[in-house]
Amino acid sequence: MSGLNKTVVTEFILLGFPSLAQFQLLFFVMLLLIYIVTLLGNILIILIIMVDPALHSPMYFFLQNLSFLDICFTLVVVPQLFSNLLTEKKSISFIGCMAQMFFFFSFGTVECFLLAAMAYDRYVAICNPLRYRNIMNRRVCIQVMLALWFSGIPVGTLQTTWLFSLPFCGPNKVNHFFCDGPPVLELVCADTSLFETYSLTATVIIIMSPFVLILGSYICILHTVLKMNSATGRHKAFSTCSSHLIVVTLLYGTGILAYIQPKSDYSPDVKKLLSLSYTVVTPTLNPIIYSLRNSEVKESLWRTLGRKAIST
Repeated sequence: MSGLNKTVVTEFILLGFPSLAQFQLLFFVMLLLIYIVTLLGNILIILIIMVDPALHSPMYFFLQNLSFLDICFTLVVVPQLFSNLLTEKKSISFIGCMAQMFFFFSFGTVECFLLAAMAYDRYVAICNPLRYRNIMNRRVCIQVMLALWFSGIPVGTLQTTWLFSLPFCGPNKVNHFFCDGPPVLELVCADTSLFETYSLTATVIIIMSPFVLILGSYICILHTVLKMNSATGRHKAFSTCSSHLIVVTLLYGTGILAYIQPKSDYSPDVKKLLSLSYTVVTPTLNPIIYSLRNSEVKESLWRTLGRKAIST
């Protein structure tokens, strides 16, 4: 009986998108183009904020970290997806699956709380503008970001080590395109009810706690903005928040559908498309949303391009 408690699976097969097998090359090219846009867009945001002193403020400091986080997030999932689309053997090692899941949960946790920090920044800027520089000074922003980056480590560590300490002694085919928790959990040959309870509780806390903070911040912001006498002031206040609200809606909308209802009636293909949305599409849209809807970023981009044109 002791042998049943040992892990006999040494690798997993990621099934990916078998229904798209005949369009595999087209799917690969489309994802490659999206991935290139993701990398270029987020790198451009990081560089623009870095070189332009006009953007050295807490809001853009957090945006810079969001872009870096999106790059890290896609690096966890997309290269493995490309490999599976181009090769016959769509496998990932046991250790590789653990590492992918750890970084996925860690970066996902950081992003949820980072969006809450960005909402709080807007709350202080709009509702308490006279004390904004004192409250959101550089030292505080750095401390907040360090805390956020480290917050993902215990979540990823506990979730991953617990799941992979369970016995895998049967099939090793993961019905997904990366090592996500629910599809890997289906392969465990033991009672998983305790882990499922923990996982759902942790997911609700990680997703909903920042969401409640974001919601509270924007209720206060809306209350303050509606009391403004100046239409220009109201427009400016709303414009600084609109990009963040769109990003929050995209991430939380797909995240809640995919994880808060793990036993839902969604088909595996629908869940994969939801996962594809927040792992590949959303990181691509973030820099586009912030660039197109933020006049300061657009002006900085044109100033930077203008200086380079003059220098050449």
